[in-house]
Parts: sequence; C-alpha cells; structure tokens
Amino acid sequence: MPDPARRTLLVALSVGVTACAVPGPQRSVVPRAGGRFVDHDSFSSAFVRPRRVRVWLPPGYDSSQERFAVLYMQDGQNLFDPPSPMAKGAWEVDRQLIALRRANAVRPTIVVAVWNTEGQRAREYGPQAPIDSLPAALRRIVPRDDGSGDSTPLADAYVRFLATELKPFIDARYRTRAGASDTVVMGSSMGGLISLYALSSYPEVFGAAGCLSTHWVITTNYAAFAASFAPGADGDPRVEQMAAAYRDWLRDHMPAAGRHRLYFDHGTAGLDGHYGPHQQKVDALLAAKGYRPGIDWTTRVFAGAPHDESAWRERLATPLRFLLGPAHAAPNRS
Repeated sequence: MPDPARRTLLVALSVGVTACAVPGPQRSVVPRAGGRFVDHDSFSSAFVRPRRVRVWLPPGYDSSQERFAVLYMQDGQNLFDPPSPMAKGAWEVDRQLIALRRANAVRPTIVVAVWNTEGQRAREYGPQAPIDSLPAALRRIVPRDDGSGDSTPLADAYVRFLATELKPFIDARYRTRAGASDTVVMGSSMGGLISLYALSSYPEVFGAAGCLSTHWVITTNYAAFAASFAPGADGDPRVEQMAAAYRDWLRDHMPAAGRHRLYFDHGTAGLDGHYGPHQQKVDALLAAKGYRPGIDWTTRVFAGAPHDESAWRERLATPLRFLLGPAHAAPNRS
C-alpha cells in the first residue's frame, strides 16, 4: 500500500490539483499529418526542470464532444516532423494513429509528447531505486558524465512530475478518459526503462506501458563498460549487475497481473543486439507474476532492426494496436 506521502499525492491527483505545475504560454500549430498541436513551450514543475510539452489533438477533436485516451511519450522532440537534428527521422506517431484510427484498430487518442532535458536525460530516465541499490562505486558511473559532475538519479522526481503534475493538467485542460485503462506511457531505449518505471511506481495512474528497444543494461557510460559494448567483447559482469537490480525491483513493485498491459520489443542489430538475454529474463519474471502472453503482455523481436528512430517508426503500429486497441477501452463517460 502507498505510504502517507504517496497517499497525499494520490488525493491531490484525484481532484486534479496542479498548483505547482505551471504550463507556460501555449501555441497552436497545424501539423502536416492532420489534427492540431498545442505546444506548452516551458512547462514548469516543482520536481524537474521546465521543458516543452506538445499535445497532439487528432482530427475530429475540435468538432466533437468525445473523450480520448491519452498516450504519454518520452523524447517528445523526436515524435513528429520535423524531428530533432540528432534523430534518424521522426516516429510519425500522428500519421500512424490517424491511419490506425481509420482502420478502427485503435481508439481515439491524444498524444502528450514530453521533451527530454539536455544533459539530464540519463539521470531522469534511469530507474532510480534500482540504481540507488547498486554499490557506490558502480552507482557513480552508471550515467555518462554530462559535464556537471553530478550523477544523482532524477527518475523519481520525473515520474512524480508525469503522474501528479502533468497528467492532472492534461485531464483538466483536454477531453480525456482519465482512468488508468485509458492512460498509456511509452518510450524507446531509456525511454522504455522510465515508462515501465512510471507504471510500476504509479500503477493506479498508468494502465499500460510501451517499451521499445528497452535499454535493460541501464548505463549510457559506454566507455566505462567497454568490455560489454565493443565489437567482439566478452562482456562486463557489472552490466548484468545493473540489469539484475532493475529486475529485482520490478519483482517487488510491478503491479499484479490482470489490470495492466505491457509491450516490449527489440531488434537484433547494433545496441539492440545486447538486449535479448536481458529481455528473456524479464519475460520469465512477467510469466512468474501471472502476466499472460498475447493478452496483457507481449514481447516481439524484430530481426535485423537497429537502435534508432527509423526502426521504431517502422514497427510503431504494433504496440499502438496492442496498447490502444478498441477492445480495451473504458466506458466513454462525460
């Protein structure tokens, strides 16, 4: 059960209290694919740095009174055209949802794209409690040095921002289906790590998580663990130690099977080629906790797929169908 501080947060969440969240000025932008963007350019928080939050409202939102499921996505700057210059193309999530909706393969959905923060992505997306459980010498080198010299994890503050500030704001401002069964969180690589961490930390808020190319190895400090990431390397046992710490935490904190849906995948090329053995251990954990393959959990392997936005765009329709299919919608009440 939640501790008293957590109970206070949940009470605030249930009545939509967002006193510490300040969305900042907003702009409406017309995307190429259709629908409408509402950009909150500097959404401030009591817990994390301000960042851009982009809300995509699908075609038909403004001409109906319908309520919509909500998909919260990490690395928001890479989801729509034009993507970040560092990305290999955009996910084109708006185009894909429009096409899937026309085919009645997903329910009506709003996307909330949350930008990451320069220099702090690894600290915000790395699962904090598992990292904190590691020996001090290992804990200090898990994130790559961002130049600040501070490697303190920030994930607990980040998921608190998502669950107790951003979501209540979105539910108050837009016509949403606010229940957990219509609230999905998704990301790739470390964005997959933090999406699962958010659901497991706030299972009463998030009902489903999509984790593409989940970065089970946790570290982004590849130079410090070169024995695991260099071509032909034999592996560094500390990498498995980090992955095992997250599995141990999930064993104790992942919600019981039956009310949540989880999607995992990975490719086999590049960085994704390291994920298979770790994903198999997570799959065994899910099965032991009663999650049913193909019903409330699925894991897919995409042979030859690399670790980049082009690969995630290519297969994005698969998790969208699984997590947002019409069969899993809650009653659409005003």
